[in-house]
Amino acid sequence: MFEGLFQPTHLLLILGVALLVLGPKKLPELGKGLGESIRGFKSAMAAKEEDPAVSKNNIGADQAKNQ
Repeated sequence: MFEGLFQPTHLLLILGVALLVLGPKKLPELGKGLGESIRGFKSAMAAKEEDPAVSKNNIGADQAKNQ
């Protein structure tokens, strides 16, 4: 269904439409913001994978305090 979706001509057309809609000043800012948000998401996911035992221990400690 989406076999030939991201061909170079399609990507150029999408970039051209985005340039017309957003303008030449907003497009780099949008790309920068998108890149920063993706990096932040990746680092948050990596941090979550590193400390699963710590969060489980903290949850158990919190439950023991409440009882």
